[in-house]
Amino acid sequence: MPATETEKDILQWDVNNWSTALHYWDKNINWQKVETCLEIGGREGGLSLWLALKGKKVISSDFEKSKINAEPLHKKYKLEDKIQYQDINALDIPYENHFDVIVFKSVVGGIARNYDDGKQIQQQVFNQIYKALKPGGKLLFAENSVASPLHRYFRKRFNNWVSWRYITLDECKEFLKNFSSVDLKATGVLGGFGRSEKQKELLSKADKAILNMLTPKSWKYIIYGIAEK
Repeated sequence: MPATETEKDILQWDVNNWSTALHYWDKNINWQKVETCLEIGGREGGLSLWLALKGKKVISSDFEKSKINAEPLHKKYKLEDKIQYQDINALDIPYENHFDVIVFKSVVGGIARNYDDGKQIQQQVFNQIYKALKPGGKLLFAENSVASPLHRYFRKRFNNWVSWRYITLDECKEFLKNFSSVDLKATGVLGGFGRSEKQKELLSKADKAILNMLTPKSWKYIIYGIAEK
C-alpha cells in the first residue's frame, strides 16, 4: 500500500519502509490512555505532527532550533497551537515520570557520532528516556541498524554517514534492559540502497513482497519497537 501524503510529511524519507514502524505503533498502543507525549530529535517535527493529529499533548523537541525547524510543518496542518516546542538535549531530559509516550526516529546514531564512547552515550539516551516516562509509559522507537555486510560496505563507499554509530539488535536489547517489556522488530533490506525517494519506494516494494521474509533480522537496516517502563 503506497504511503499517504501525510505519512510522507511525518517520515520525510524512505517512507514506505519506515512507515512499517508507524503502523506497528498505531496498532499496538491504547491511545485512549495516552495524553502527554514527547518527540526527541524531531528535526522537522514529523512524529510530533503524527501525535498531534491524534489529539495528544505533544512537546516537539530537538537539541536546538526546535520551533524554527518544526513549526512550518505543523502550520501546514494548522496544529502549531496544539504543540509545544522545547530545545532538549536527549542526554539530559529535564523531566521525570512525566510522559505517557516518548517517540524518536533515527536519532541515537547521530548523537553518538560525536563521542569516542558512542555506545555508552547511546545507553545514556535510553536511560534518560526511561527516567522521563511515567511508570507504564511507552517508548516508541525506530533506529538505523548495522544491518548486513553489504549495507556496511556501501555506507563506507558511497555516503557521508560513516561516522553515524549504527546499532545492532543485541545492543538495542541491552539499551532497553531497564524496561519491563520490550518488543523488537526489524524491516528493510534493499530500500536503503535507493539514491532517490523514487528508487527507495521501488526497492521497498521488493522488501515488503519477499526480502523481509527471507532475510534474518540482523540484515535489516531499521530496528523498531515498543518498550514499556
